[in-house]
Amino acid sequence: MNQALILLENKDLNPDADKSGTAVPASAPDAAATATVPDDAMVIVPVRNMVLFPGMMVPIAIGRKGSIAAAQYAIKGERPIGILLQSHPEEDAPGPDDLSAMGTIAAILRYVTTPDGNHHIICQGQQRFRVLGYLEGFPFLVARIERVEEPSGAGDKEIEARFMRLKERAVEVLQLLPQVPQEMVNAVQSIDAPGTLADLVAGYLDIKPQEKQELLEEVDLRRRLDRLLELVAHRLEVMQISRDIDQRTKASVGQREREFLLREQMKAIQKELGEEGGGNAAEIDELRKLITDANMPEEVAKQAEKELKRLARMSDGSSEYSMVRTYLDWLVEVPWKTPEPDAIDVAQARSVLDADHFGLDKVKKRILEFLAVRKLKAGGHGPILCLVGPPGVGKTSLGQSIARALGRKFVRVSLGGVHDEAEIRGHRRTYIGALPGNIIQALKRAGTRGCVMMLDEIDKVGTGVHGDPSSALLEVLDPEQNSTFRDNYLAVPYDLSQVLFIATANVLDPVPGPLRDRMEVLQLAGYTREEKLQIARKYLVTRQLDESGLKPEQLEITDGALAAIIRDYTREAGVRNLERQIGAVCRRVAVRIAEDQAQTVRVDVPDLAEVLGPAKFENEVALRAGMPGVATGLAWTPVGGDILFIEASRTPGSGRLILTGQLGDVMKESAQAALTLVKSRAQALKLDPAAFEKTDVHIHVPAGAIPKDGPSAGVAMFIALSSLFMDQPVRNDLAMTGEISLRGLVLPVGGIKEKILAAVAAGIKSVMLPARNRNDLEEVPETARQQLEFVFLDDVEQAARVAIRPEGVTRTQQSEPICNADASSSFQPQ
Repeated sequence: MNQALILLENKDLNPDADKSGTAVPASAPDAAATATVPDDAMVIVPVRNMVLFPGMMVPIAIGRKGSIAAAQYAIKGERPIGILLQSHPEEDAPGPDDLSAMGTIAAILRYVTTPDGNHHIICQGQQRFRVLGYLEGFPFLVARIERVEEPSGAGDKEIEARFMRLKERAVEVLQLLPQVPQEMVNAVQSIDAPGTLADLVAGYLDIKPQEKQELLEEVDLRRRLDRLLELVAHRLEVMQISRDIDQRTKASVGQREREFLLREQMKAIQKELGEEGGGNAAEIDELRKLITDANMPEEVAKQAEKELKRLARMSDGSSEYSMVRTYLDWLVEVPWKTPEPDAIDVAQARSVLDADHFGLDKVKKRILEFLAVRKLKAGGHGPILCLVGPPGVGKTSLGQSIARALGRKFVRVSLGGVHDEAEIRGHRRTYIGALPGNIIQALKRAGTRGCVMMLDEIDKVGTGVHGDPSSALLEVLDPEQNSTFRDNYLAVPYDLSQVLFIATANVLDPVPGPLRDRMEVLQLAGYTREEKLQIARKYLVTRQLDESGLKPEQLEITDGALAAIIRDYTREAGVRNLERQIGAVCRRVAVRIAEDQAQTVRVDVPDLAEVLGPAKFENEVALRAGMPGVATGLAWTPVGGDILFIEASRTPGSGRLILTGQLGDVMKESAQAALTLVKSRAQALKLDPAAFEKTDVHIHVPAGAIPKDGPSAGVAMFIALSSLFMDQPVRNDLAMTGEISLRGLVLPVGGIKEKILAAVAAGIKSVMLPARNRNDLEEVPETARQQLEFVFLDDVEQAARVAIRPEGVTRTQQSEPICNADASSSFQPQ
């Protein structure tokens, strides 16, 4: 019966083996012969990773000197030994503290010494025992013990029920094992003692040694049977699952072999009939391998296999053959594998952003926040960033820097001029020349789903007869939906959730509201002159030297020359034209060096006229201001801020208002409101009310070819009209912005940052702003704030007192101070 049960899955019979010990032959005298173990004591043999139960017969390999001496002493005195489990298997010389408190008394049936010097004993467990204490003075472990009697459980119905259930479970386990003889099942069924069955099942059950030791120490038979039933049930479930997996694997292998045989037969039949289909068999096999290696989702893999079977049945000359082949090529070339987690180093990302871009502190801060969150929660949905700003401020290069910081591939999808929905979602395969959309094509170029994809110029998307591309982008840019994005060409779900999308735009107004709502907008304003100078010195000059083939020691452009180029030859929010002008200087120097006219060249301010021609921009404030009826306003444009001149003139007439300069409806209404406001404040401005009835007023905004609209020129129009009728000039170093109401209130406007940067570029010294726009100064660069004096307005009378000065009266001679405490009119950054 024991020989039958030993065939159960038993993986814990690891020997008490330490081959480093010196083997002592069984016939040689040992130190144990000089000591006598008391009759009430037991020789102890510690073992590793195995537990001996009563009734079990197992071989044990012994190698430690103490274990060999103990076994030889027991054989010589015909005494049993005590088998105890080591608590720490790695201990080579275990002491009393390293051994379990309960073990099994075993009889040594045979002692064998092999030719290679190893020692083995075959033991049979007899009874449990408990250690009371250890004795000293022996070359092996000796302990006083207490024998533990095995309860019979006779007459206990609870125990009998558990005994019957355990026997059924043990038989089920045997039946799941391969090639188990019927005699083994009969042996288990013939056991009639609950304790004996429990010990045999526990001894040969595939569980950890510590769990077996717990079963050995469990004397209560009911609790031992309950625990065994749990362990056997778990083991039975594992074996059943393993068997099912084996059966499915065999069935799969059999099905593939069958398909291969049928495929070969079909090829032979088609060859005999002269109808060889499927083209090149090697081509089909290669496609099948590519599909297997692509790690496609189950749904996609099924679609690919279906199309591959269609392709295998087609002739090479079929018109549909190339279409199916192209479709399969796209399926296997599009990346399906889950990308590796980002190796994000926030400190390195900060250095990358600082090295690639000057300024843009707010944008860099938000990008670093995004990267930090991505590092702490790799599986979370990141925001869809939208970089909004005028041309040339570095939106596209910021996306490239983000990709560098993340260690990801960077791909760019240009949306400017896209007016066909199929450009985003792809064409259906029924059309000739159908292809996937730009999103899938970009992912194929990247070769991974974990890339940074820049959707450039998202505000330039158009709408035509072929649908609305911006509506197709709603699914692409929604983290909750793009995990199942469906391209019309692929016609299977594609997961875009791992793609980091970054959109760029010059203005947000053309972007539809639902699409704008899916993106987090980061505003990039234009650069100040100081920032442009730093950018030119750190980046642009170096890049243009390389583009022109010059070495740094061959050309020196002074800071004064760079400042002059910025001031007199460019007027932009970004730095593209600045780089072009620097490139022109470099190319002119390259000609001189190539003709051996010079070895090194130094370019300063006087040299610019020869290279770039006369200055293209001049101080328009000095030319146009300084006379009654002219006020300098500040305007916002899609390419940054700009100054705007409001010119007013009067002629004898009947009180008409004439507006020119291609003004929009809102701006026309602002002019009418400004004139009405001046009339209503005639007494406060010391004007003759009758003068308005005999005068026609003409308001003109120069640069008439450019359409203009918006309410923010209201204050400038009021000041221009007031200056006209008071016949006093407006300060030529002052610019203003703000909307007005018929009550004379100055209302807040937008684009403050861009307008202030335009004022600095134009040489303005003071700026009047609505008081409710005070908080917007936080976004203005510190260098720009230090160059301006700010006056905050609540009503138009404050604007008139600050802006209009009597003829010949300087600012210091004015009775009305700039810093009006009641109006909270002045703010000078420290």
